[in-house]
Formats: sequence, structure tokens, C-alpha cells
Amino acid sequence: MPGFILHLGATVLCAHGGQATPLVTQPRVTVSGQPVATLTSPYAVAGCALPPVSGGPCVTAQYVTSATRVTVNGQPVLLQDSQAICAPTGTPLLPLVVQSRVTAI
Repeated sequence: MPGFILHLGATVLCAHGGQATPLVTQPRVTVSGQPVATLTSPYAVAGCALPPVSGGPCVTAQYVTSATRVTVNGQPVLLQDSQAICAPTGTPLLPLVVQSRVTAI
């Protein structure tokens, strides 16, 4: 199913409210003036509110699903409905605000 492409400026949060940003982007392709994110890029999470006694906080995250037909430099782009897993908590990332002009499958 098509979804909007994630980019560096997208607002992505962990399940506990921490801000997630991609550590590597692909500047060769931009959407809304921002480089796109691909499947191979890990995300850094800052400001996770889950206390250490509960298994937190979220520190990093890795996407496990992505576009199946659109790639940048051979790497699949991330979509708004792509699934990610945070470490060490195992919770998902939640893309809240993304660009709304470019979609991919």
C-alpha cells in the first residue's frame, strides 16, 4: 500500500515521547527540501520518558519494513507506515508529521 516517504525533517517519536532522528540520510534525493531516510539507517532517540527501572529509555531504533518498489542508491526508502523497533525496549517508532506530497509503494 502506498505511503508518504519519511525524510530528515519528519517528526518521529518513540512510544514514550522521545524524538527520533535518522543518523544517515540520502541527500541525493530530497522531498520538501529534506533528504530521504532509507531502511539501512539507524535512528537515534533522545528524550525518551521510560525510566530505567521499566527497561528504558529508548536509545536507538531500526526500521524493519520499507518501500518495496522505490529505492535510493539501492536502499529502500522509509514510508510513514514502515515499522521500527526501539532498543532496548522493543517498542515502535511513531511517525507523526511527514511531508504529504510524495508517496511510494
